[in-house]
Amino acid sequence: MEKSKKPLRMHGRVFVGTVIKDVFHKTTTIEFPRQVYNSKYERFQKRRTRLKVHVPDDFKVKKGDTIKVIETRPISKTKNFLALEVIKK
Repeated sequence: MEKSKKPLRMHGRVFVGTVIKDVFHKTTTIEFPRQVYNSKYERFQKRRTRLKVHVPDDFKVKKGDTIKVIETRPISKTKNFLALEVIKK
């Protein structure tokens, strides 16, 4: 008997990031920079965010590519994002 797959509902935040780890078991890791204001020093700090992303079989993604991701329901313990498109190879 075959399991019926639930379609992934896409909602929430959309990010663009760079792939820093190759695809392994349909999962890759992306990273993107952000700035956080530090009120004590009245300056911005550079920080980075790393996300685990589900990559469908039909996507050809490798390290260094820029991809667009969107938030979805939890796919696993650490995966909450789905790759939408490859922006730059």
